[in-house]
Amino acid sequence: MKIIFHLIIFIFLTILTQVGGIIYLASITLIRRNKRILQLFVFLILYALSTFLIIPTIAPHFGREKIKESQNVELHSVFYKIANRNYVRPELNGIIENIGNSISRKHPGLKLTILDANFPFKDGFPLLPHLSHNDGKKVDISLMYKTKEGVLTNEKPSNSGYGVFENPLKNEMNQTTICKNNGAWQYDYPKYLTLGKNLDLEFSANATKDLISSILKNNEIQKIFLEPHLKHRLNINSEKMRFHGCRAVRHDDHLHLEI
Repeated sequence: MKIIFHLIIFIFLTILTQVGGIIYLASITLIRRNKRILQLFVFLILYALSTFLIIPTIAPHFGREKIKESQNVELHSVFYKIANRNYVRPELNGIIENIGNSISRKHPGLKLTILDANFPFKDGFPLLPHLSHNDGKKVDISLMYKTKEGVLTNEKPSNSGYGVFENPLKNEMNQTTICKNNGAWQYDYPKYLTLGKNLDLEFSANATKDLISSILKNNEIQKIFLEPHLKHRLNINSEKMRFHGCRAVRHDDHLHLEI
């Protein structure tokens, strides 16, 4: 039973953080017997040292670096930093900075908010639950929101950044219904991953369109995923705007972009 217990924790930490499973095995190897509290303490120390000191130094040798936060770019949650899900290729890092600066010039005080990106090591290693965040070339970006008084804000309607959707209007295409009727049961499951909601916010069509325009100015951007009804509502005509397919999840709570 102990082996199964350790195996479950190893798999969970590996899926969540890529390196957590290996660090967990190291901690229980260093501190043997039934000293659970000491093992936990050693794990936390090793994990913190790895995440904030060692991995950022090693990752560039694998062609990836931490997303650079600045006055105009921020990660939505500290979770993405702690879980090592904030790594991209250097060229994408530069594009992220450009987009943040552009949207801030258009709307002073507004920031580019980053969600899930990639793990620091090894192309092909999956960053679940995403299907394609496995090569340093992809990143999820939050949509733009405003208060009920119409003031643009950097706050988001969910703590995770996912799961609070801008649903289609009555006259708009409902891709969620289409996909779920075709058996894509997972299409809207991020609604269970909000980790808490702030429903006092409203979707800002104008600021989100400005954000997408800022993204499209970067020629290196190859694809942007957005739900079809929002693409139509925002009147965006670009071959780079794609439908992600029913095998993925709905994209009316965030943008996915890739180089």
